Amino acid sequence: MTLLHRLLALVLLASNLAAHSQPSSAPAPSLERVEPPTWWVGMQRTALQLMVHGQRIADLRPELSHPGVTLREVTRVENGNYLFLNLDIAPDTPVGAFEIRFRGGQGVVLRHHYTLHAREARSAQRQGFGPKDVIYLLVPDRFANGAASNDTVATLSEATNRSDPGGRHGGDLQGIAQHLDYIAGMGFTQIWPTPLTENNQPKHSYHGYASTDLYQIDARFGSNEDYRALVAAARSKGIGFIADIVLNHIGSSHWWMRDLPARDWLNQWERFTETNHKRSTLLDPNAAPSDRKGFTDGWFVNTMPDLNQRNPLLAEYLIQNSIWWVEYAGLSGIREDTFSYSDKGFLANWAGRLLQEYSQLTMVGEEWTSSPALIAYWQRGKRNDDGFVPNMPSMMDFPFYEALHHALLAPEDHASGLGKLYEVVAHDFLYPDPARLVIFEGNHDTSRLFSALNEDLALTRMAMVYLATMRGIPQFFYGTEVLMTSPKQRDDGLVRADFPGGWPGDRVNAVTGQGLTGAQRETQQFLRQLLNWRKGAPAVHHGKLMHYTPQQGTYVYFRYNDSGKVMVVLNKNATDTTLDTRRFVEMLGPKSWGRDVIKQTRYELGQSLLVPARTALVLEIGQ
Repeated sequence: MTLLHRLLALVLLASNLAAHSQPSSAPAPSLERVEPPTWWVGMQRTALQLMVHGQRIADLRPELSHPGVTLREVTRVENGNYLFLNLDIAPDTPVGAFEIRFRGGQGVVLRHHYTLHAREARSAQRQGFGPKDVIYLLVPDRFANGAASNDTVATLSEATNRSDPGGRHGGDLQGIAQHLDYIAGMGFTQIWPTPLTENNQPKHSYHGYASTDLYQIDARFGSNEDYRALVAAARSKGIGFIADIVLNHIGSSHWWMRDLPARDWLNQWERFTETNHKRSTLLDPNAAPSDRKGFTDGWFVNTMPDLNQRNPLLAEYLIQNSIWWVEYAGLSGIREDTFSYSDKGFLANWAGRLLQEYSQLTMVGEEWTSSPALIAYWQRGKRNDDGFVPNMPSMMDFPFYEALHHALLAPEDHASGLGKLYEVVAHDFLYPDPARLVIFEGNHDTSRLFSALNEDLALTRMAMVYLATMRGIPQFFYGTEVLMTSPKQRDDGLVRADFPGGWPGDRVNAVTGQGLTGAQRETQQFLRQLLNWRKGAPAVHHGKLMHYTPQQGTYVYFRYNDSGKVMVVLNKNATDTTLDTRRFVEMLGPKSWGRDVIKQTRYELGQSLLVPARTALVLEIGQ
């Protein structure tokens, strides 16, 4: 056993002895946490599970009296420091606080005031993100430092050290708020920040994927109230917010690790066992059960304890936590990290419960695979041979990402180059709804686009055009618009470098343009024009797609609906290329013309089109 697991065993043993032997010198019962901390009247599901934590709290008998609120059941677990209260909240329950009393042999020992809120108008009908949107992914600690006062917090382990690529740099919610006009002006309509909940790990805490408190915003970012205010401010500017949520694991410094509710709260092994990352074992009818277990129950790393969602109390806790953040903060969606590593049945239930409360909410899962079949397995509407019924509206399209990079870098022949783009889209027959997939040029785990494409400006713009006009929901990584760079090999700290101008004294500022090179300014303006044009392009949002097999270093496709048509041409050739437009007879007629959405140049398309070398053209088609 590892030292961590030995400590866990000792902690569990000590807590159980304290709970069951109850010596006369034992401390008096206490109440430390009630989670969820608040709830709402009028949810579709009236049941509510409260986790109550405190010293010897299971020795006490909870009771309450409030119109519309019924205590249905009290569940005790092997650790006497926990109680789980199962309530029912009737639709006509008065909002406000009510008292939960905890009674012992000598009467009421502890009291807790629990608050029920009224839901915001049309909360259940909130709109999720979709193909009309463009997502801006940012790492909050690395984006902008708006308040130096919270850079280092005495109660949290890691202090700010901007010189350390893997340390905390001080970015926060106020910094994001100060850049909302910039983000909106660029044409982005959704913000996806990496996780914001408390990450009180001793090092590498900046990224947020090892949470230590699932109900608390990390104080180095701000407060829960700051988060809610930021989301509201973004919404007033036409920008939605997507929360990054982790269901698979927590951080090793999570408060549960000092006092686990039960042994099976985690997937535990005799010694540290890393997941085998073999996601295909979940679908493979020939896979060994031990390999499936090795994938879902193995730990991601030794500082990220793996949660066991087969425990029904934990499963309900995680579901309610996701719902709580959507309702509390006013979110438009959720990005779920390391999606398939969690229990498969739980994942279907989790997504189903969120859609029960918010039928138009969008959840997107991270499934890092080059196989379209594996991605399709998880999307809502897919009929799977094993009977699994998924509920996820969207998934991250990793096959698209990999094809994009290959297609732009590889030489053109029958087996590589632009043909890879054609082939990845040709696999859309596997997906129930390919238009709802999130397509992207890179993220916080990959090399920067400009670097990956050998700092080739033409190819970078080609990738931007393809992302903005192809089927799906496009996502850009912060700084792509100003050609931020990184090593080609994975280096998280450098990939997630500070956004230029996000800190006082920065010599380069992406917002004001100070210190940007000509290429950076031109690329930023190019993407700004492209994305703001896209806002008014319903044929791109919801239109059909028709593409033609790539020929001689060019790839042509159309997005179209009853009211409009857009033609996109990618030309990788080092020379100007003339296309015979009569090939596109299904989309173009002898009198068709097109207007370049960037330069406003008009092209006659009746018989031919001269495409400049190494260019991506986006043409609005007229007849």
